[in-house]
Amino acid sequence: QVQLVESGGGLVQPGGSLRLSCVASGRAVSIYRMGWYRQSPGNQRELVATISVDESTNYADSVKGRFTISRNKAQNTVYLQMNSLNVEDTAVYYCKITSNFGGEYWGQGTQVTVSS
Repeated sequence: QVQLVESGGGLVQPGGSLRLSCVASGRAVSIYRMGWYRQSPGNQRELVATISVDESTNYADSVKGRFTISRNKAQNTVYLQMNSLNVEDTAVYYCKITSNFGGEYWGQGTQVTVSS
């Protein structure tokens, strides 16, 4: 069993910043890609950013230039630095890892609310 635990969500004013963290623990898994997704009420879950084993990154157009994804391989941790947050970024943010064998694992999510 692989567990993912997200942290770092909260309430922030427009223009503010937050840093999300996700730690993978439990059964050892060969990680191919780690990523962040988000879901707001009434909308489908959408990709925010991913980082692969070769350190290549991919971002949704809506967050390019504002969000940065990074990872600590030794600690099986992935981060999402979010700057210049706006109301449209309000959502539950989920961490996901994809193994080299195609297995997918999700965290429980952390709420990010951007409001004045």
